[in-house]
Amino acid sequence: MIKSFKHKGLSDLWSASRTSRIDTRLHRRILLRLDVLDAATLAEDMNHPGYDFHALRGFDPTRYTVHVNGPWCITFEFEDGNALRVDFEQYH
Repeated sequence: MIKSFKHKGLSDLWSASRTSRIDTRLHRRILLRLDVLDAATLAEDMNHPGYDFHALRGFDPTRYTVHVNGPWCITFEFEDGNALRVDFEQYH
């Protein structure tokens, strides 16, 4: 279950299914990934074809990423079956 967001626009998109803070062309792809993340019980549940799921190096606690489009990714931490500090960022 998603417990917290770092990105205000991502939080708005999740709660209201729309936001002006994120390009509307990405909304559908983001919402699909957030639905999967909300249902996940382990970080590895995000390992779907096309998501390019992997752990990021140098973070404690571990942060994970899934690809959205181009350099845009959803990053998050996972603890006790919950996604925390979910963010939307350019990650090269």
